[in-house]
Amino acid sequence: MIELEIQALALSREGLLIDVGRCAAACGFALVRQRLADDRNGTLLTMVVRGLARNQRTLETALDKLERIISFEISPVVEGQPKPHFAASRSVSAGYVPPPPPAPPAETPKPAEANRSPKASDVIAQVVSRTPAAPEPVQPFVKPQPLLQSEPEPEPEFVFVRTPAPAPPPAPAEPFKELIQLDADQAAVEKLLPKLMSDYPQILPLLKKLEQAVEEGARESSLSLAGQRIGTWLFERNHAVTAKMGVDEAMERIGVPALRALAEVDYSGNQLHIRNSPLCTEDGRSSCKFFSGYLEGLIGPVVASQGLSIFAVCCRSCGADECVLALMD
Repeated sequence: MIELEIQALALSREGLLIDVGRCAAACGFALVRQRLADDRNGTLLTMVVRGLARNQRTLETALDKLERIISFEISPVVEGQPKPHFAASRSVSAGYVPPPPPAPPAETPKPAEANRSPKASDVIAQVVSRTPAAPEPVQPFVKPQPLLQSEPEPEPEFVFVRTPAPAPPPAPAEPFKELIQLDADQAAVEKLLPKLMSDYPQILPLLKKLEQAVEEGARESSLSLAGQRIGTWLFERNHAVTAKMGVDEAMERIGVPALRALAEVDYSGNQLHIRNSPLCTEDGRSSCKFFSGYLEGLIGPVVASQGLSIFAVCCRSCGADECVLALMD
């Protein structure tokens, strides 16, 4: 199994996660996480998927046929080394100094006025300059008058203007950190399980407490385990003698009616749409693993192929309009 990072550029944001997630799920990849960002070049999608290495070429071919994608890149995920999006706008470096403007062209010197015959005005000017000037008349002596004492000028008034302090610079954006996935906290799930069974279907507040009680890396795996235990409990209570059937029939007869006690759902074309998921409300904190585990425990025993696979296509917490799970047997 390998993890691949899909970076794609598209002009439209609406439905982008669903289209790319559907291609990844059809090629046998499971969604790990995804992000959407707006850029002056368009909409930037980053999606990390997990699957078999031999399916990478099939995934590239499927994405190349997706008309809404302008361009994309697929590369292996390197732990601890976040990769900037290839299509993100680049800003000019702060240390860049523009080159000096070109020097203006030198003025062409005027030709020397040599061998020019003197004009009459020039000769008259030379004669006048050689003639001695007439003496200036002697001014009569005038006794100086005492200076009048001027009134002192008023001192200037100073007005102090308090300038507002400059606004603090914006805090730098924190770099993306890779979250290490941990195994489920079985002790926390087993401790909460009796309360989940007694309060079912009003269990959403209890699941929120479970998210806060375990470590961040064990959050999704613990939700998945809690969903499996609740789904298995419901199957043994209500459907233990049900005959084998296909995925679509199992969802229509068992899965969808049970899920509607927890959320607003709709199932069509091997895809489960969860609208306004009450668990996926915080940005970047998908909780769809609970619903995947719930269905694995509830309809997994009655699926005839015994190979039920559930992939998260997109999630409300990552910018999608709704959560979508793809079911395959």
